[in-house]
Amino acid sequence: MSILARPAVATRAAKTMQGLTRLASRRSGGPGSTAAWRARFPEYPRDASETTVPTSVAPAPVTVYLPPGGTATRPPVHVNFHGGGYVMSMPVMDDALCRFLAVEAGVVVVNVKYVVAPQHPFPAPTTQAYEVVDWVAGHGAEHGWDGARLTVGGQSAGGGLAAAVARQSLERGGPAIALQVLHYPPLDLATAARDKKAAVARPMLRPWMADVFDTSYVPDRRERADRLVSPAHPSDTAELKGIAPALVITAEYDLLRAEAARYAERLHAAGALVEHHEVAGADHGYDTNDDEKARQSYALMARHIRRATAPDAP
Repeated sequence: MSILARPAVATRAAKTMQGLTRLASRRSGGPGSTAAWRARFPEYPRDASETTVPTSVAPAPVTVYLPPGGTATRPPVHVNFHGGGYVMSMPVMDDALCRFLAVEAGVVVVNVKYVVAPQHPFPAPTTQAYEVVDWVAGHGAEHGWDGARLTVGGQSAGGGLAAAVARQSLERGGPAIALQVLHYPPLDLATAARDKKAAVARPMLRPWMADVFDTSYVPDRRERADRLVSPAHPSDTAELKGIAPALVITAEYDLLRAEAARYAERLHAAGALVEHHEVAGADHGYDTNDDEKARQSYALMARHIRRATAPDAP
């Protein structure tokens, strides 16, 4: 076992990574800065405001992106969860995606700053994520959106949270989710990263990184088979009929590709897979530095979200 898979060591490494991320975000226009993330896709305007959603875990700050004026009297809403290995709190990374979806899908986008590990290990993020979505569904009319036409999605760890929200919604009988968008998600933390195979020798997501992320998020290895953490692991055999329809996007070279593909097959068997799209020649997190591939994937998301939230959608 890697030394980074020891909880105390993983915690120190995760907090160091968090500190470096905060420093990068404050640099004026440098890589990883807030200004740099917001500068992407300038043709999509930023009409956004901040608010806070109350949850039993902690208040969740959210950024609400509005679609262009005249889109609808009460537009649908998409709740987005950012990536970062369940450790980095980086909602601004998805600023371009949120602006893109607001315009192209004609939806309000709620971008969530959820609690992260090691300060808040599992199940805190999954609990908070579900409660945010439930709140959005129930309070839409107060804020000018239609909470009855609701989709969820996320990148990397955010995709894992979106899948967990959809699962909790199925088990609790709501809220109704018209689509879950799972973008290169981690869906099997019960299998050690060192036992996973990528299509390239040096994938972007390295096993040592997964050791830090997975151990920080779920320190007790016995809990990593939980259905809200590892729905693609063979131990989860529950019936998924009735779960929210899903768009699953994988990257060809991603270390996590196989588990997302397995989950797509499971969703297909449950009658819940809308599409499994693979991005050729791409690795984990490709959309953060490849604008062309990012636009193609975001356009695919927007088409599916628009279709799922159309007034006449089933």
